[in-house]
Amino acid sequence: MSKFSVPTRENVSAENQAIFDKLQGALGFVPNLYATIAYSDHALGKYLAFQNARTTLNNKEKEAVNLVVSEVNGCKYCQSAHTVIGKMNGFTDEDVLELRGGKSNNAKLDTLVKLAKDITENKGRVAETNLNAFYNAGYTNANLVDLVMQISDKIAMNYLHNLTQIPIDFPVAEPLKAIPA
Repeated sequence: MSKFSVPTRENVSAENQAIFDKLQGALGFVPNLYATIAYSDHALGKYLAFQNARTTLNNKEKEAVNLVVSEVNGCKYCQSAHTVIGKMNGFTDEDVLELRGGKSNNAKLDTLVKLAKDITENKGRVAETNLNAFYNAGYTNANLVDLVMQISDKIAMNYLHNLTQIPIDFPVAEPLKAIPA
């Protein structure tokens, strides 16, 4: 059983309190998983800088990656959070479910999601067909590096939630198998 509870503003360092205040102002709340990162005096600031760094991937592409990686890693928290964020970025409920399942009706996005799933499942040892399809869709070496960085961002959060099991503070995403096709 996890020894983690969600820390409050009063339970974290002054540096993290300032970050909590910024998150509260920007989002209206401090997501539980971010608050959990604040057990470390430095990790939350470091993580947010990494998460918000510039990338060649657009917001829809990043959310597509977040959804499929979170599904592969079985992270209910991130599936739930990125279902909400995916919809904020223009995905429909059907799109979200397809992306979590590792596919998309958008041909270019489909190659990205299939490669992200393959990278995650196989720890970077991917099928050549998936890598070739990625490049044939117009993605570049820079996009591949940024894809791996996006996957690593999501794996860190997936693992943290899978270890801590802190409460989900987003509408909980339904399991794929429970959703009619």
